Amino acid sequence: MSLYLEFRNAKCKDCYKCLRECPVKAIDIKGHQAEIIEDRCILCGHCMLVCPQNAKVVHSEINEVRALLAGPDKVIASVAPSFISSFGLSDFGVMKLALAKLGFFDAEETAVGAQAVTQEYANLLKSGQFKNFITSACPAVCRMIQEYYPMALKYLAPVDSPMVAHAKILKKQHPEAKIVFVGPCIAKKREAEECHLIDNVLTFEDVVELFKEKGVQIDEITNVMLQKRNGMPNLAKEYPIPQGIIHSFPELPEGYDYIAIDGPMKCVKALQNIEHMDHVVLEMNLCEDACVNGPCSLEKNGGSVKAMSDIRKYVTAEKRQLTAAQTPVQVEVPLATAHPRIRSHSMPAPEREIEAILHKTGKFKPEDELDCGSCGYATCREKAWAVYNGYADIDICLPYMRQRAESFSVEVIQNSPEGIVVLDPDMNILEINRRGRELLGIEDPNAKGHPAIDYFNPIDFCNAYAQKKNIELKKELVTSTGKYVDLSINYLANQNLIFGIMKDVTDTVDYEKRIMKVKMETLTTTDDVIKKQMRVAQEIASLLGETTAETKVALLKLKKTLTEEKVSE
Repeated sequence: MSLYLEFRNAKCKDCYKCLRECPVKAIDIKGHQAEIIEDRCILCGHCMLVCPQNAKVVHSEINEVRALLAGPDKVIASVAPSFISSFGLSDFGVMKLALAKLGFFDAEETAVGAQAVTQEYANLLKSGQFKNFITSACPAVCRMIQEYYPMALKYLAPVDSPMVAHAKILKKQHPEAKIVFVGPCIAKKREAEECHLIDNVLTFEDVVELFKEKGVQIDEITNVMLQKRNGMPNLAKEYPIPQGIIHSFPELPEGYDYIAIDGPMKCVKALQNIEHMDHVVLEMNLCEDACVNGPCSLEKNGGSVKAMSDIRKYVTAEKRQLTAAQTPVQVEVPLATAHPRIRSHSMPAPEREIEAILHKTGKFKPEDELDCGSCGYATCREKAWAVYNGYADIDICLPYMRQRAESFSVEVIQNSPEGIVVLDPDMNILEINRRGRELLGIEDPNAKGHPAIDYFNPIDFCNAYAQKKNIELKKELVTSTGKYVDLSINYLANQNLIFGIMKDVTDTVDYEKRIMKVKMETLTTTDDVIKKQMRVAQEIASLLGETTAETKVALLKLKKTLTEEKVSE
């Protein structure tokens, strides 16, 4: 997990856009979740700008700043000049007063440090010791050169960034003060921690939150300031836009071509080709359109185009106050710094390992390596290197996963013991497996794409689609084959398709018929037996009835005879 930037787990959608756009591939994709690889990340924040899910979280230092402001120390804000565009201001006095309402002892524009940095650049360029010269104002550019393009280190200006230069100036003026940098840049957080001069870094978004907490209304302050300007004329206030550093020189040192480069991919290409350049000064900004489009800039109508225009208008007023006789700024603190090489923890992958990883994703020949870039890496071999180093799962190859999924789906469907048929809204056959053709009596192996009515009656499918619901039918007779099927028809709302599963229940139906026949035969036999038994019973009863009557007559006669004999005695 990065100390400065991370992704929300629930938001990542396997689009790999952050990885494709990351100039140094500092994104780890594992378990379908993007994560920042901290020791590879240059904190340019470009992934924040391109993520369609807004899944990034910048770690805020707002609580630490609240504690500073509530304490006994003097807290001074160094405010990046891009405040002009983010807050829609044309007077730093407004920002200074607003920050004072939060509890800041004082506030200055970081452009004070930028002006000193420009003077150092001018001195170095006039010395003629540099074949090429890369500005050091952007900490993300410096980090990228230190870790990924060490061959360009000899061209990187050995000068502090404007933030660090301003912090040194402030510390000389107020040794006991705490310094908080305010700007749109994430990379400043790491730079502030490493320089040990800046106590905390607030993004413009953090400042807006603090303004809301304290009820500070920028518009109200603007109305009472009456556009009263604050500070001395300073061309370095143009630093946050393309060519801003170049324009900050009162006079450009001769012998160089001055070129402004902004955006991650342009910076990468320039660094890759730096050795082919001669006497070129490269003003490099990792952010496209420079700092006014930093990852934590405040969104305004008009975007970065209007932001650049606002900065130019702000600086135009500065230029009117400058005179040709004006002396250069006097730098009272040392601004020289070293940019040591940062060794990468990544390991080069042996060719046999690269090939083994490629084989696992179905790439056995050069023509199998599509280099489509959908995984985020420019080539299949780069992605294999990332897998070898543990920066990516092997299955983020989309063509491979699609091919495997399609192959798996086809195998499952075709080898299913159930009949499967898929119809589109027009009742055309999109998919049907072998078992489905057998049950429906379709001999044509190329039935896909043809109307279902050409092969069977799709009335039940039509009903399911019309009602947008699933239908279950039991023991349906397929007249063309004499088969009986249990038919489950499902409406797939997301795909707007009808999906049918047919289970052959012919044997069950035949068995039930045989059982029913046996039952009917048994009933018939039973009925015959009952009838016969009834006849026998009736015959027996009839015989028993005759015998009983005769016996009764005989006994009565006997009784009468005995009675008569007794009376005569």
